[in-house]
Amino acid sequence: MTSEQLLAEIRETNLTYLMLAQNLIRQDKAEAIFRLGVSEESADILAALSAAQILKLASRNTLLCSFRVDDELVWSLLTSHNTPRKAAEATNTLHANILMASRVTEVL
Repeated sequence: MTSEQLLAEIRETNLTYLMLAQNLIRQDKAEAIFRLGVSEESADILAALSAAQILKLASRNTLLCSFRVDDELVWSLLTSHNTPRKAAEATNTLHANILMASRVTEVL
């Protein structure tokens, strides 16, 4: 993949993310804040963006969204490297979701 192709992928990802975020926020703001991991202020800004503003933001060469999973424990729980059974996998996924949800309150 060339550098230009990579930048085009980033811009496309930005556009998709911004459109998804705006739709989620407009449908159910509280759920969107939880699922996106953004502050209420950021949600208000995203909801108010015009199509032209979304296109302008999406054209940046920097990825606008980021991973909420930023530690080994959550990655391990989500990938279930240490659990052979389905029940344990479901428990690990639930645990990871609780950890990520607790981080949303830190943002707010």
